[in-house]
Amino acid sequence: MTRSIAVIIMAALLCAAPCAARKAAEPALEELRKFDENMGHRLDVLEKKIDDLLWFERVDDVASIDKVYITGPPLREEKNPTAQGAGNPVKFWAYVFVPRDTDMSKKYPLIVFPHGGVHASFVTYYTHIIRELMAQGYIVVAPEYRGSTGYGKSHYEKIDYGGLETEDVWSSRNFMIDNYRFVDRKRVGIIGWSHGGLIALHNIFNHPDDYVVAFAGVPVSDLIARMGYKKQDYRDLYSVDYHIGKTAYEDVEEYRRRSPAWQAHKLSTPLLIHTNTTDADVNVFEVEHLIKSLKAEGKKFEYEIYDAVPGGHSFDRMDTKEAREIRLKIWKFLARHLDPPVQFETVDEINRASYEKPGE
Repeated sequence: MTRSIAVIIMAALLCAAPCAARKAAEPALEELRKFDENMGHRLDVLEKKIDDLLWFERVDDVASIDKVYITGPPLREEKNPTAQGAGNPVKFWAYVFVPRDTDMSKKYPLIVFPHGGVHASFVTYYTHIIRELMAQGYIVVAPEYRGSTGYGKSHYEKIDYGGLETEDVWSSRNFMIDNYRFVDRKRVGIIGWSHGGLIALHNIFNHPDDYVVAFAGVPVSDLIARMGYKKQDYRDLYSVDYHIGKTAYEDVEEYRRRSPAWQAHKLSTPLLIHTNTTDADVNVFEVEHLIKSLKAEGKKFEYEIYDAVPGGHSFDRMDTKEAREIRLKIWKFLARHLDPPVQFETVDEINRASYEKPGE
């Protein structure tokens, strides 16, 4: 019997038990709940280590892969601001992918690639996208910013959704420029899907001089609207004490501050936005609000609203022919501003990069 099942059974038994018995058993149930939560984080760590091995198995033929330990800003709030270590920078890991044929004497464009998810990590779900980026000659950094899974409960609970996690991603950009002599600081772009799209948008809004282009796919765009159409358990994620700590009702301005649609006036970076009418995660009207806000501010940008493309939220990250055709548009847009060594012109080039071993 797993601990999760044990928690459910004990809770059910307590509901049927007399009041005195319920009260006496509550401490044991609470301990079991804590054990179950901690076990979940330990399993996430194990899953992450397994997926790290898969990265080498899947892209080692085209990329030199590293994982670096770097820092971002201190926590937004400290439980005890006078405690030992309070105010120290947050430490986190970041993946670095470098094409195998990189000439260290030359300069190459950098792609900053934050993963999506309220709590998630950069996993081999992105294998073919990384292979396509390697084939074009991009250097890629993918930060496991605060709140990412696979690094234990402490890192998970450092989350600052739409806040300082954005600065962690910017810190990964700065780390690459400071430490890799072959990275061209004048050719840095950022891409992201879903929550990664939100982070990409906040990065170009808050650090416009540090990126020359951005792509935001199905980006989370309006947290206030999002709290309205999501279920209660999703809303509860944001109001726990280690997260935003308040509901949108209790602090609507804080949710507005973290929403790209309400920061549209800051845009000055070339931007491409994609969304899909059948997205079951980020409803299309959320992204339409962002698009309308950018237009209202008179901003120049590119976008495409796809109509019911198979795959929903993942429509342009999949392995279908249509998804690859859409990705070709993304790569061409980025190439106009980043000038990578290799520029894709056809879907067949994407096919070879993603699904064939070099020399085949």
